[in-house]
Amino acid sequence: MRSSHQRSTLSALALSLAVAVSAGGSAQAQDLTGTLKKIKETNAITIGYRDASVPFSYLDGDQKPVGYAFEICQKIAEAVKTNLKLPNLEVKLNPVTSATRIPLIANGTIDLECGSTTNNPDRQKQATFTNTHFLTATRFVAKKSAKLDKIEDLKGKTVVSTSGTTNIRQINEANTARNLGLTILPAKDHAEAFLMVETGRAAAFVMDDVLLASLAASSKEPGAYAISSEALSKPEPYGIMLRKDDAPFKAVVDEATAKLYKSPEGKALYDKWFTKPIPPRGINLNLPMSEAMAKQFATPSDSPDPAAY
Repeated sequence: MRSSHQRSTLSALALSLAVAVSAGGSAQAQDLTGTLKKIKETNAITIGYRDASVPFSYLDGDQKPVGYAFEICQKIAEAVKTNLKLPNLEVKLNPVTSATRIPLIANGTIDLECGSTTNNPDRQKQATFTNTHFLTATRFVAKKSAKLDKIEDLKGKTVVSTSGTTNIRQINEANTARNLGLTILPAKDHAEAFLMVETGRAAAFVMDDVLLASLAASSKEPGAYAISSEALSKPEPYGIMLRKDDAPFKAVVDEATAKLYKSPEGKALYDKWFTKPIPPRGINLNLPMSEAMAKQFATPSDSPDPAAY
């Protein structure tokens, strides 16, 4: 038989264990780290948006951010709100550019970057990405009347691409490898490059196909242009960017994006921005979902490797 002293020691031990267990339960709720902890403490999530990345993230006629990637980020914010049980979560908006997007993710100013950012091994050193929401490839746009569709069709012609892009490097490499005899002109920006095709100073403009679709759709004569069927690159994945080494936040975001892409809502969201008239001017990119993109939505991946698609 235990002495009363032993019994009181045991009951004290049981009580301290019960306290420890209940404290452990509440401690787990408090044991948030990284972005989730920051969002919980501030009751706010900050979305970084682009002002002119049509149709991913851009300003509409009222100067408010809209777009395909922007809507995906809003869905992610909803998932975070549910996960952290924050019914009044504030969604803050912060403009970013191609130069500021990575620094502002890294320093905690923004939590999600919504735009047309390519997920590649180089960027993986500085940030991480959720499941791919778009696959682009380098193609060219030309006037339909010129009947240029394959890279070989460009032989001996003058083409333009935007200076400092991977696209101009790719057309230079193809020119050498295929002995195309091209004259390759660098343009200061996409608008100048497209204007050179419009005015006949260049036969074709080499760039990401989605950007070409946007420029053609916004032009005076959208029906006068055609994008090549042949690509100069493998598919390049675009993803929503997050902070590096933040596995708990990435898990919430990955679950939210995978759920969206696999659902009929994901396909509807794609069609809304790529196959229908979009604000503010009602342009239509006429870019139906590719086979690779349909496969990506069925089995979402965050791989930076073009060969994975």
